[in-house]
Amino acid sequence: MIAYIKNVTFDCADPLALGAFWAAALGSNVDEDATADRAYVEAAGWGGPNLWFVRVPEPRTAKNRLHFDLRAHGPIDAEVARLVALGATVVRPGAELTVLRDPEGNEFCVE
Repeated sequence: MIAYIKNVTFDCADPLALGAFWAAALGSNVDEDATADRAYVEAAGWGGPNLWFVRVPEPRTAKNRLHFDLRAHGPIDAEVARLVALGATVVRPGAELTVLRDPEGNEFCVE
């Protein structure tokens, strides 16, 4: 028997805000039982891991060692603009791959 990724967990300062960002980015919702200490976002569609956001007291101190690569369903520029409107910031723009940061500074890519 093999294992599969059920959840990806983010340590963060504001689980509700970060959960709301990623829910909007991925076309899902923050679970109704979310609290200021933990928030849960179920993957939209079939097959993706769910996301947990857990409050921790310490700030992020280094570049994250794991990141998401998102595939845009249309032009990359349009998807980047949508994510920026949700609260992301552009780190490195590119025609085929753009690096962004979520509202708590976690880097991710759009290709």
